[in-house]
Amino acid sequence: MFSVRLLSTRPSKKCVRSFKSDSKPIKMAYILYEGPNTDKTLPPLIVMHGLFGSKQNWRRICRELQPKIKQRIYSVDARNHGQSPHTNEHSSASMAEDVAEFIRQQGYAKVSLMGYCMGGKTLMYFAILHPDLIERSIFVDVSPFSVRRPEIKSIMLTMKNISISKDLSMPEARKIVNDKLRTVSNSNIITFISLNLRKRRSGEFYWLFNIDPIFNSTQQVSEFVEYADKMKPFVKPTIFICGKRSSYMDPKSWPDIQKLFPNSKLYWLDAGHVVHLEQPEEFLKIVTKFLSK
Repeated sequence: MFSVRLLSTRPSKKCVRSFKSDSKPIKMAYILYEGPNTDKTLPPLIVMHGLFGSKQNWRRICRELQPKIKQRIYSVDARNHGQSPHTNEHSSASMAEDVAEFIRQQGYAKVSLMGYCMGGKTLMYFAILHPDLIERSIFVDVSPFSVRRPEIKSIMLTMKNISISKDLSMPEARKIVNDKLRTVSNSNIITFISLNLRKRRSGEFYWLFNIDPIFNSTQQVSEFVEYADKMKPFVKPTIFICGKRSSYMDPKSWPDIQKLFPNSKLYWLDAGHVVHLEQPEEFLKIVTKFLSK
């Protein structure tokens, strides 16, 4: 049977109080997108997915974007997601240091960034900590002052308590997952979650992402506002691309966001949270123009 023991939800004081992370960086898994016309002298674009996602979620966008901008594109798996290592710590600060380590490993002096949701929050941390490494940045349907989303914990609590017999097939198991999650979530998130269900050769089902530290650290990933008064503004060119029907960006917070990102512009697309998949053509047009300047 598939089940996970519920761990303590109290974040450590050290992680909440400190903007920088003392966690050892992990070696992130990635997919590299390049082609015959790739200009390897240009700073590459690093793309980071959102919560419950992986580098695979951005295949379509990366494949279509790369020939347009001529830069290399690295789509990475955040720690505790996809094929990247699992760790006990999961915070925006620790993931930001993973990105810094990745850039060092690849040998680049500067990069451009594009992050969605959790990945966007991570790259905001990275931008503030390492502005000298960045040429320009894109944040997709995320804000440093996001509205609290208590349903995320409800989703993870449901996931942690799902039991699946190892005698079932993968389609049967995914149906159970979908039916359970449908009571606490919408179809877009359910699709992302279902893609993370795996089955061992011995028959047991498991999640591809490391659910316990993710569950225990939801506060550490979302409390960017706690550090706002300690941060220097990030002055490099930045754009935010958000969905009009999404609640992840509060329009009223834009003046405060511009205090942290003064050289930024906000684009609203007729979409929900998964703005890049709901409006891919418009999304690609905005990103291509921004990165080609």
